[in-house]
This record gives sequence, structure tokens and C-alpha cells, in this order.
Amino acid sequence: MRRTTALGALIILTLAGSVFAGSEGRIAGKVLDGATGQPIANASIHVSAIESRKVEQDFKTEKDGTYRIFLVDATIRYKFTVTAPDHASYVETVKLNIGDTMTKDFKLSGAAAAAPTPAAPKAADPSVTAYNDGAKLYNDAKYPEAVAKFEEAVKGKPELVAGWEALARAALKIKEYPKAIEAANKALDLAPDESDMFSILADSYTATGDKAKAAEWKKKLPVDAAGAFNAAVALLNKNNDAEAEPLLKQAIAADEKFAPAHFELGMVYLRAGKMADAKTSLETYLKLDPKGKDADTARETLKYLK
Repeated sequence: MRRTTALGALIILTLAGSVFAGSEGRIAGKVLDGATGQPIANASIHVSAIESRKVEQDFKTEKDGTYRIFLVDATIRYKFTVTAPDHASYVETVKLNIGDTMTKDFKLSGAAAAAPTPAAPKAADPSVTAYNDGAKLYNDAKYPEAVAKFEEAVKGKPELVAGWEALARAALKIKEYPKAIEAANKALDLAPDESDMFSILADSYTATGDKAKAAEWKKKLPVDAAGAFNAAVALLNKNNDAEAEPLLKQAIAADEKFAPAHFELGMVYLRAGKMADAKTSLETYLKLDPKGKDADTARETLKYLK
């Protein structure tokens, strides 16, 4: 029996969870006193997205200091700000594992240890102020105004990587492709590992008709397990197993615990008559997600592969 799966496109984090099938992530752990190791009850955890979209969510720890957080889109990075009375706040950027639960404890130092005699406040950096103003405008979808602010920021502070990156994104939004290309390249000159700029360059060069440059940057894009899986599913829905198979393998290579990819690859092998490979893939799927929505189908199929 032909079995395919359909996933919706990734849009924004706060949409219904079914839209993000396969791209969600979880994080759990405790908030602890850094000196005593004791759990901190009722600590606050503020989670905000730092790329792609605007997301702000707040959580509290339980009496034993534990927390459990589910985020629908684990393909982006988040800033975790952890606070508690009589403790210094703690901030960390976290990238969750797609389709898996990350275990992480946060340790807070005492307020006294983290709060030496304050120095006299420094005057605000005008470039940083311009960047922050631009970020607010960008989040309000006022892209032309945001571009102007980001240009002001990098003019005064040319080494501001975040300013160049933000300028590239905002310029792309208003279809100022040459400006987006220039800003993205400036960001990469300063921080070559900022792979977010690869897609900006690929899209911008595509829009300007430079197919060679677009292809060059598309090749550099990191493999995204959810993206490769979604592309494979689209091909499976067209009965195109041959082209779907390498994409499923890419998804697994990017995230070996991506259970749905193992299931679909097993079914591809089954239809191709590769029974040993099908058995291995379906058994792996059941190990990763024994209660998954395809678990019954996998078990029934394995009965015939023994």
C-alpha cells in the first residue's frame, strides 16, 4: 500500500503546531543556584527568537526548579534570559535539536557576586542606538525605515556584523538586491561563518538574474534536516522515489535522530525491493520514536521482512 506524508511550509513560530511537523524542538532541565547547586523555584525564563521572525515567550520553573519548554520552530536560534530574586540574570543563545529534547541546566550566581559597585554610566553609542531603532522598525515591518537606520549604524561602526546582517535582510525585503548583496558580503568579510547570509546572497543573485552566483551560494547553504525532508515528501507525493531517496539521506545525515526520515526511507527501500535496507531503516525509526504516528505501520511492515 502506498504511504506518503505531507508537511506544511514553515511560516512563523506562533502558528499551529501541525504546520511545523518535524521541525519542533523541546528543552528541559533545572534552574540552579550556582553556589549551592540548590534548585530555584519560580524562576523566570524569557525566550526570544534572534533570527528570521519575532517571538517572545515567558515560562516559570516548578517548585523543584525544573522547566520544560516546547518550541514549534527549532530551525532558528533563541535567546534565553533567566532571572530569579536575589540572583543575577543569565543570558544565553541556544539552538535546539530538531525533533528531540535538549537537556540543559541554567546556573544563576548570587546578586552580590554579580553586582560590584556600578561604574559611572557611559554615553550611549549612537551606532548601537541606530541599530536598535532599526531592529524595532524591522520587527514592525517598516523595512525602508529600517534600512536607513541600519545604514546609519554601519556607517558609524563598520565592524558591526549584526548591523550588516540586518541591513542585508531588510534590503532583501524591499527588493534592493544590490544593497542586500553588498551588505551580506560585508558581513561575511567580518564573520565568514555567518551562514544565514548564504541564503540572502542566493536569493538576491537569483532576483538579479545572476544564475552562476546564485548557484554558487546555494551550494554553500547548510543542509537543513527539516527542509530536506519536506522536499523529499513533496517528491514522494508525486511518486518520485528516485529523487526523494537522496534527500531523505541528506536529512538523516544532517540529523541522524530525525525519525520520520528513517520511516520514509524505509518505505522507499521497500518499494524498491531492498528488503534488508528497509528493515534497518524501519527498525531505526521505531527505536527513535516507538510511539510515533507511523509506528504501527512500521511494525506491521517489519512482520513481513523477518
